[in-house]
Amino acid sequence: GAYTMVKNALMPLLNHPIIDTIPEFKAINLLYYSLAAQERADLSGPYTYLEDKQNSEEPTEYNDLKTIYYGIKENLDTIVACLKYYEDNRPKDYKKQIEKILGRYCTTSRAYFAMGDLSMDSYIRLANSLKLRMAMRIVKVEPETAKRWAEEAVASGVIETEDQQHGLFPTFSGFEHPYVEICNSWSDLRLCASFESLLKSLNHPYVDYVFAKNTQPIINESTGEELSAHKEVVGLRAGRLMPDGQNYPLNPLAAYSSINPNSFAMAPLYFVKLAEVNFLRAEGALRGWNMGATAQYYYEEGIKYAYLDEPFNGTSSYTSKLNEYMSLEEALPYTQVEPSGDGEPWESVTKIGVKWNDADDLETKLEKIITQKYIALFPLSTEAWAELRRTGYPKLFPVLNTDDGDGSIEQGDMIRRIPWNASDPIVQQLVESSGIPTLGGPDLQSTRLWWDVNTSNF
Repeated sequence: GAYTMVKNALMPLLNHPIIDTIPEFKAINLLYYSLAAQERADLSGPYTYLEDKQNSEEPTEYNDLKTIYYGIKENLDTIVACLKYYEDNRPKDYKKQIEKILGRYCTTSRAYFAMGDLSMDSYIRLANSLKLRMAMRIVKVEPETAKRWAEEAVASGVIETEDQQHGLFPTFSGFEHPYVEICNSWSDLRLCASFESLLKSLNHPYVDYVFAKNTQPIINESTGEELSAHKEVVGLRAGRLMPDGQNYPLNPLAAYSSINPNSFAMAPLYFVKLAEVNFLRAEGALRGWNMGATAQYYYEEGIKYAYLDEPFNGTSSYTSKLNEYMSLEEALPYTQVEPSGDGEPWESVTKIGVKWNDADDLETKLEKIITQKYIALFPLSTEAWAELRRTGYPKLFPVLNTDDGDGSIEQGDMIRRIPWNASDPIVQQLVESSGIPTLGGPDLQSTRLWWDVNTSNF
């Protein structure tokens, strides 16, 4: 849905002949489209990327993921070249006109909101950071290409400061993070038991202020014992079947931990977060790529900037525990207990600590990097899920009731892609004739995407 909205809004603009008279504006809008296109590709796999870019109303051919990835990468290189040419060669009067357009229409730059900076630097860094993300995504299927793309992106300039980030900023734009309404008004989302266990095993600062304690009493169905309201941060086990009803008491599971609206209301929605870029560079350095510094340096920088808070509103709840958190050498013993009694207690599967240790083997170091990256990405679930599929980290609890899906998932496993499940006859025919052949497997939850290969990480 998000991709379709972006495509429908931008393609008429990007295909209008007049936009070629303002190439910088075309480049920035193509960058916005590239962000949506990359996310769309990683959700389900092939789609009509090339025809979508031509604003086709009746596309006839799905493109495979490699074609889409290479196409986005070429766009990103063109975008960066265009915007760097602007910075170095365009006259001042021309730049003044462009800045008026940016200030009115392209309101995603933190540099603009924080400092009034209307240069192209942050857009260039966003494009290169997206390229770095895509490079790491294909590391197991095309390692040499991944290395080349990653080193090119870093050499050209990626996000390195908070104010170089792009996204949607409630503090500046006058809205609150949508999770506040989704969680607290709709009762549609609750903390996952895997995330609860992970955070508590590492004594993460989020446990103290990001998630609320159970909002209502939770009754153990077997013993009759009651977990009184506002007692614990407690998550739902992934895959647990939901009872009828939206809100408590019709749905007693609505009592489990939601987000703390005071922590979330002004949280930015980043396109590519500074912490993510640091963790990408940490993994690149771990693989021997030229990322500019050591894996340890970027790992620790990633944790430093991992908080979800709006920086202007202060991050004391996170930073006050940061030194203690980063010094944790071993995970704390923790057992996740289902307060309703529906299931046995589960021992935490998180066994690594937080503190960097050069004596660790490559796999342990990668697990630390991706585990911290997974936390830092929250709540950007699409990217976190993609990295979980690629690396197998962080270690999470098994998923319950997988037979409630399309029947292709083994008990305890997670889905590898979102099926198309087309209902329109024309789209169904297109999926059969073009989608499935380019996917390379059936339209099922268990089918792996091009970059999601079942091989070792190194």
